[in-house]
Amino acid sequence: MWQEEEKLFFDYLTYERKYSPLTLVSYRKDFEQFKLFLLKMHGEIPVSEINYHFVRDWVSHLNQQKISNSSINRKLSTLKSFFKFLQKLHPEIQNPLLKIQSPKVKTRLPVFIDESQMKNFSIEKTENLNFEDLQEQLVFEFFYQTGVRRNELIQLKENDIDLHSLSIKVLGKRNKVRSIPISLKFKRELDFFLKMKENNNIKSTYFFCDKTGNHVSENYVYKVVGEQLSKISTVHKKSPHVLRHSFATHLLNNGADINAVKELLGHSSLAATQIYTHNTIDKLKKIYNQAHPRA
Repeated sequence: MWQEEEKLFFDYLTYERKYSPLTLVSYRKDFEQFKLFLLKMHGEIPVSEINYHFVRDWVSHLNQQKISNSSINRKLSTLKSFFKFLQKLHPEIQNPLLKIQSPKVKTRLPVFIDESQMKNFSIEKTENLNFEDLQEQLVFEFFYQTGVRRNELIQLKENDIDLHSLSIKVLGKRNKVRSIPISLKFKRELDFFLKMKENNNIKSTYFFCDKTGNHVSENYVYKVVGEQLSKISTVHKKSPHVLRHSFATHLLNNGADINAVKELLGHSSLAATQIYTHNTIDKLKKIYNQAHPRA
């Protein structure tokens, strides 16, 4: 069902839009779910005969399964992209998503760690420190120092680190490359890590790797971040993205220009960065006390 159209669509996302592998996996999952729903409820239907009634039934089905509104919106976005692409090939085909209203999603502020809590973490360089322990600490510190995404850290190569110019080259979404500056102190920590890799005879093109030279896994990264966060904070969410949120929030709370933060995060639009313009209550109190005449 729709094999040819589906292949063309995903070729378009892969080679022209240059979507990341993780994004493509999500798109394929959403797409297959919709196809299976139609097949189960209505049998095989030509793509040209899909109308908004079918999509509305699918949304109702997802609601009954207690799927969150944000997840439903992502699935609808996949279908919108597909039919928008399809109309370029066949202008006569109607886009059934035009009559579908996306469910409202409650805006949630990103979870981040307080600056005071982050000060409780530092890389320990004791005599008994081994490669595994150092890498776990550095993975955690790297997320906070650079604000990179999970997959960006996993795929980071040794030659992406330029210690001489104090910068890191990151390959982000849609194969966009950006440079992130690092401090002199962090440069020394990265240099120390590279020397320990060499002393342990660990050879790999990947910066973070296991002893066989393969890059670290997603499960490893989540485990490391979760364990380190548990030592300094009681936040309920413990993921690499919490450190990315903290990176952006702390920059903005300390006066960084939002456009600069946008570039550091690798966002394609300013709207994505604006979620970090929330202020902590401590900063609001400080602003109030400094600015209000009766404070």
